[in-house]
Amino acid sequence: MGFLKQDAPVVDFEQWSKGTRAEKIVPMARHWAEVGFGAPVVLHLFYVVKILLYILGAWLVALSTEGIDGFTDVTSWYNEPIVFEKVVLYTMLFEVVGLGCGFGPLNNRFFPPMGSILYWLRPNTIRLPPWPTRIPLTRGDTRTPVDALLYAALLVMLVVALASDGTGPIPELNTTVGVLPVWQIATILGLLAVLGLRDKVIFLAARGEVYASLAVCFLFGGADIIIAAKLVCLTIWLGAATSKLNKHFPFVISTMMSNNPVFRPKWIKRSFFEHFPDDLRPGRLSRWLAHFSTAVEGLVPLVLFFSPGGWPTYIAAIVMLVFHFGILSSIPMGVPLEWNVFMMFSVVALFVGHQGIGLGDLQSPWPLVLFAVVAGTVVLGNLFPRKVSFLPGMRYYAGNWDTGLWCVKPSASAKIEENVVSIASMPQAQMERYYGSPETAQMYLYMGYAFRAFNTHGRAMFTLAHRAMAGHNEDDYVLTDGERICSTAIGWNFGDGHMHNEQLIAALQRRCAFAPGEVRVVLIDGQPIHRQTQQYRLVDAATGEFERGYIRVADMVTRQPWDDTVPVQVTWQKDGADAP
Repeated sequence: MGFLKQDAPVVDFEQWSKGTRAEKIVPMARHWAEVGFGAPVVLHLFYVVKILLYILGAWLVALSTEGIDGFTDVTSWYNEPIVFEKVVLYTMLFEVVGLGCGFGPLNNRFFPPMGSILYWLRPNTIRLPPWPTRIPLTRGDTRTPVDALLYAALLVMLVVALASDGTGPIPELNTTVGVLPVWQIATILGLLAVLGLRDKVIFLAARGEVYASLAVCFLFGGADIIIAAKLVCLTIWLGAATSKLNKHFPFVISTMMSNNPVFRPKWIKRSFFEHFPDDLRPGRLSRWLAHFSTAVEGLVPLVLFFSPGGWPTYIAAIVMLVFHFGILSSIPMGVPLEWNVFMMFSVVALFVGHQGIGLGDLQSPWPLVLFAVVAGTVVLGNLFPRKVSFLPGMRYYAGNWDTGLWCVKPSASAKIEENVVSIASMPQAQMERYYGSPETAQMYLYMGYAFRAFNTHGRAMFTLAHRAMAGHNEDDYVLTDGERICSTAIGWNFGDGHMHNEQLIAALQRRCAFAPGEVRVVLIDGQPIHRQTQQYRLVDAATGEFERGYIRVADMVTRQPWDDTVPVQVTWQKDGADAP
């Protein structure tokens, strides 16, 4: 891994290119296990600088508030409620503009490194309403000038709130500064709600499950603000921990640690696998770390919340700070970096700065109502993953997400380039431009396949790809991760299959009129917490779904990343559909 040069796999390209897809994944998977993505050090430093700029921005926003003074006198104002409130809104703005999760090359965004604001201020781009047949005035999939104005209004209101001062003393919170006017918070939440009903992608990109939920807390009064915010944070941690009680999470650990820029020696990275180079399933170290981190995330926050203060609170806070810093320092793919910084700040500002405030200080039932809504969404997300995005379902980095793989012919790529209003070109073209040659781009395309295959669902994706392209010449297709289709078509992606399922397929079909067989898509639902199977669907963009069934989790976790022979249980097949 060089400072400016990417650490690329070393293969005989002519010989390597003659192999099957599974054979070509093998050297890429072994390279990933020792090196990770191989990004140059300067790229990781770029993300570190972005984190520091995010922190500096939040710092300056806090100091712009009347009554908050002293750039270095942080201890005098870090626990002011309005500071936490502004950091919530600042981070929401940071995310919804496109600077946070999903930014840059480590999320396969090259030119430009972000979408979001470049798409959502532009009419005629694609929008994806969550319930178009149930909610009035949300039908259609084309962004209108009104949609663009609503998004602009959200940005303006966030800036207005960040520039505002507090409303005055709140004795219960020992503050003379107070909090922002309630009308500002209500307006922001109202705009985000309307936008979310018109386009679920904007709500998800704003990380509404975190920052909107925390903003709701500031509609309450007195100590209820802090209690509600603590309950939301508790739900985030417990929800994320619960979702990791599965067989997938050790695979996330081994993949993430092999890509960790801090642990550089190859022997350390190899130790996270069962037996490098032949058995690249998670090793004992990965399994132990998965169980340990899940226990930390599930148990320590309970100490933070229920502790009356003192050394138990301080110890629990230190543990959670180390926990989030561990994630942050690995610079994970998808780069949920600022979110981890925000959670670290929440630990200090809420649980340390207001350690004396607990459930006994409740003034109304509203914090409990908010907790019930947020926690209920987590429960529904784990029981019915096809219905609830992994973000509000809080299945963060659990290895258990809805995923998709698009099998796209070059003619279909050309139609997308020509007929879809977008900023970014198709992923293959971006990679060729970024890496300088089609040969290098193809190698890194397979590095992407290896990354996906290191996760359990990847084995199923490439198995089902054969079924999706049955009756057609597989060499005629480019296999493209659904997330990369998202970054081109809708301007944001973050590992959520809800954004590239049948709804996006239909939106692209209306614009591009693909011929039968021109685009074939594999869609895999996340695993419900109470079942050991994952449902799948195979869809032709022109003719619709032609097969569905399920795969067993046990069959995925026992196979190597390059194994595309996972047993498939077919429950329905369209008459006349080709099958392997």
